[in-house]
Amino acid sequence: MELRRPRSSFQPPPRKKCGLPLLPDPMRLAAFLGTALLSIFLTDRAHAEFTVCNQTLDVVNLAVGQKVDDADQTDGWWTIGANQCVNVIREELTNRYIYIYATDVFGHAILNGSIDMCIDRRRFSIRGIDECWQRGHIAARFVEVDTLEQVRWTYFLTGNSP
Repeated sequence: MELRRPRSSFQPPPRKKCGLPLLPDPMRLAAFLGTALLSIFLTDRAHAEFTVCNQTLDVVNLAVGQKVDDADQTDGWWTIGANQCVNVIREELTNRYIYIYATDVFGHAILNGSIDMCIDRRRFSIRGIDECWQRGHIAARFVEVDTLEQVRWTYFLTGNSP
């Protein structure tokens, strides 16, 4: 006696050809173009314009000085680990000179600067660089970085004064 399996009446649907239609619908095309343009603009804005790279073996704390609306301004602090980089100014540079001040984790200056500017112990943004002590701030000697009027610049902190 021979056992037979019953035949199934199920037939798979016919396969469709793979591929994109020759002319995409206008809504899909507009969405694609909008997404592409948006990603270009967002990517462009995310570029760092002034970056400091710490090539020392120590963690450093960094303050930055620059002209903002025709006034001197200092901002801090950025903590940069050993062999790490941090974007400190995110828009294109409009000043030829940027000023930096760096300390070790104990607060000791690790750069020998010549430009007096104001800092604070905690996070700060200070307008003006005159009379730091009288205004309740600390005077610190910043290093001048000449960006050669470039719109992007990377400074490599080696622990040795430039």
